[in-house]
Amino acid sequence: MPMSRPPLPPFTKDSAKEKIRLAEDGWNSRDPAQVALAYTPGSRWRNRAEFPVGRAEIEAFLTRKWAREMEYRLIKELWAYAGNRIAVRYAYEYRDDSGQWFRAYGNENWEFAEDGLMAHRHASINELPIREDERKLRWPLGRRPDDHPGLSELGL
Repeated sequence: MPMSRPPLPPFTKDSAKEKIRLAEDGWNSRDPAQVALAYTPGSRWRNRAEFPVGRAEIEAFLTRKWAREMEYRLIKELWAYAGNRIAVRYAYEYRDDSGQWFRAYGNENWEFAEDGLMAHRHASINELPIREDERKLRWPLGRRPDDHPGLSELGL
């Protein structure tokens, strides 16, 4: 049965922001199987040095990611949109199994199919170690609360 993932392209500013928040919420769930459903069956990614293709590879990638990136919290923000494409900037924080905290900054370019599933995701990411007291993303694990500041408000 065909699946649809609104909002659908072409995007407006409001629908692009809604799409971004839904993606952020999904990633903050840290549920690889559910997150993978937001992508087309043949979705193509570029994420650092990995190039997953299709939902099974995306799910495996996310499973590995969240096994090593503990206490993961992410914020995404609209950068630009046109037609079926959205550009976002984001930051996320996590700690590794030694207790070292990191903040990663990145940009993603997304292209969507007509059904609202993401067909292409190109990510560029940089990260740096931070001290625990430098963390800015401090809500309970899961969805970012509506009243939590976004990237711009946090100066990120």
